[in-house]
Amino acid sequence: MRLLLFILWLISTNLAYANEGGGEGGAQYIEVGPKLIVNLANPKQLMAVSPQLMVEGEATEAVKKNMSAIKNALIMNYSGRTAESLATAEQREALRKETFEIVKEILEKYGSSEGFNDVFFSDFRIN
Repeated sequence: MRLLLFILWLISTNLAYANEGGGEGGAQYIEVGPKLIVNLANPKQLMAVSPQLMVEGEATEAVKKNMSAIKNALIMNYSGRTAESLATAEQREALRKETFEIVKEILEKYGSSEGFNDVFFSDFRIN
């Protein structure tokens, strides 16, 4: 039992260290959120999504510095879509790619997108 608790503690410590930008170089993930929640076209439907931005180098600070602009652009882009337009894996993949382009545009507008590598959704729900 103690061994299991120690292993869980060790894993959580390493994850927290990685999320804070610890370690040497390499890519890290910055969460846009904690979660973006937007109204869909049907007033009774919401989309909750957690984009994770894969960055390295100077892009880490650029993303943090421009997080408000990134959130705004993504919320405006996601709002008003239909649940049907996000029903398949291909449609969600298209949204992921669109999210990448939006974030890249914001970073280029306010500096440089160098070091911004990719976007992943760690949570994606439609209620």
